[in-house]
Amino acid sequence: MPKDDATAVRHGYADTPLGQLHYAEAGSDGVPLICLHQTPRSCDEFAELLPLIASSRRVIAMDMYGFGQSAKPSGPQSIEQYASGALYLADALGLDHFSVLGHHTGAVVAVELAAAAAGRVDALVLSSPSFTGPEYRARHKDGPSVDAAERDDDGGHLITWWNQRAPYYPAHRPDLLDRFVRDALAPGVDPAEGHNACARYVMEDRIASVTAPVLILGGDADPFSFPDVEVMRRALVGASAVEIVVVEGGTIPMMEQLPVEVAGAVVEFLNARTTVDR
Repeated sequence: MPKDDATAVRHGYADTPLGQLHYAEAGSDGVPLICLHQTPRSCDEFAELLPLIASSRRVIAMDMYGFGQSAKPSGPQSIEQYASGALYLADALGLDHFSVLGHHTGAVVAVELAAAAAGRVDALVLSSPSFTGPEYRARHKDGPSVDAAERDDDGGHLITWWNQRAPYYPAHRPDLLDRFVRDALAPGVDPAEGHNACARYVMEDRIASVTAPVLILGGDADPFSFPDVEVMRRALVGASAVEIVVVEGGTIPMMEQLPVEVAGAVVEFLNARTTVDR
């Protein structure tokens, strides 16, 4: 690849036992980094981040199984399904070892992926993770408080989705809400189902199996996940190391909102721990 194209983003589809999975990638060197988005987003959530990280390593952002342009499961979805999709993508791309970055729902999926494939995950970045233990599951047993709306003939569900998220997004950034709505409307996507999957996931039975070094990124303006930063740190008892970086002003769309700050923390952490190009 010519040097001036090193950070150019490319798109592709991988054939897997789950069907075709869509992904975007950039860079070519170093231990690969797989990025997992929040509900109901797609690889577009990492559009700003990919070129920033690609200068130091190959970075792959996927549409998780059930989202974006990737294949869709039938029936209730699970964190385990999403993690299996990421692992199948790694297999299809020939990645024996890789690091993982997950944001919100993607962070929950990243925990399961690192537990299920501990021998292959070299490092783990959990951005805005929630600890989906008994208290979380009890709070969400009646369904999510965002991305849930009955579709109607007048398109009122679009306004409902917008208004549910707007208080937690940065001011004067309707472009970020536009991107969320576009992904929520992807064919076959149920915008609430990823949240339901989180509410079904028994994280306390899996998180101790994570052995990779972990970076927790906490956006201090994210009221849903920031309180769980310390809870996650305490639960990662098997991790070889746990670091925390607080991103000042980080909100729910932190990947798009503050990509330079996120990329700086991620690259510093990964470069310190994945120095061998496998």
